Amino acid sequence: SHPMTTINLDKIFAPTRIAVVGASNDPSGVGYTILRNLSGSGFSGVIYPVNPTKEAVQGIQAYADVKSLPRPADLAVICTPAKTVPGIIGQCGEMGIMGVIVISAGFKEIGPEGKALEEQMAAQAARFPGMRILGPNCLGIIVPSINMNASFATAMPAAGSVAVISQSGALCTSLLDWAMEEGIGFS
Repeated sequence: SHPMTTINLDKIFAPTRIAVVGASNDPSGVGYTILRNLSGSGFSGVIYPVNPTKEAVQGIQAYADVKSLPRPADLAVICTPAKTVPGIIGQCGEMGIMGVIVISAGFKEIGPEGKALEEQMAAQAARFPGMRILGPNCLGIIVPSINMNASFATAMPAAGSVAVISQSGALCTSLLDWAMEEGIGFS
């Protein structure tokens, strides 16, 4: 096992190219919200929607899978059904994508079947030393200083010097709402 270090955390906290796997045109889906938040927050990096059936998603040229991206992304934000996630993590590793956020739910929180999927996910990641994964079943990440909202929370708080990390997405969204009202920023 690898010691917990800061290796490749920049791929999550300061990416220049982000793939949204499961990007969608359906406003009810999380893959829609993630892409809309990223493209609408002023992020100046490259955004690659990944969708096997669409030429473009929300007006942005799409790619069938992470293997088809013109350049490797730093970060893949995965919003696809849980059963597809281990395979996608394998593809990410093969393409040199070392930062991954798994938004998808349906893992150990749903029972033995989900726990098995989470173990498959970990086994895929273990093939690629240095790969960093946030999730599964997570809200995502917001980095105000680079206008990056890779989450399904709509608010973009001001930049600040305090980071917030929580196990609870509900707590984070409540805190974000409060911070927006109070004009409090986060790193």
